[in-house]
Amino acid sequence: MTKKLYVGNLAYTVREEELQELFGQAGKVESVKIITDTMTGRSKGFAFVEMMEEEEARKAKEMFNGYTFKERNLTVDDARPQRERGSRDFDSRRGGGRDKGWSRY
Repeated sequence: MTKKLYVGNLAYTVREEELQELFGQAGKVESVKIITDTMTGRSKGFAFVEMMEEEEARKAKEMFNGYTFKERNLTVDDARPQRERGSRDFDSRRGGGRDKGWSRY
């Protein structure tokens, strides 16, 4: 059973291949995903690493939490389930629309 880890405080220059190699020292890595800004494509400074076995994930947390990688101290912990996002109703976010009792005049 795979186990997903959160990896934070990444240098913006870190590539997924580098994390794959680093975490491979603790066991078999199923996947690596660096989270990027949708507008700029720049790294947000964190990633998710999925290890093949729970024991390997525990070992990776012990090995790499606080580990200095590219001059940054990594934060490694169990990933939490993704919370559900609400719908993106842009008109209501802007606070307006005649159907809501608002008027421009």
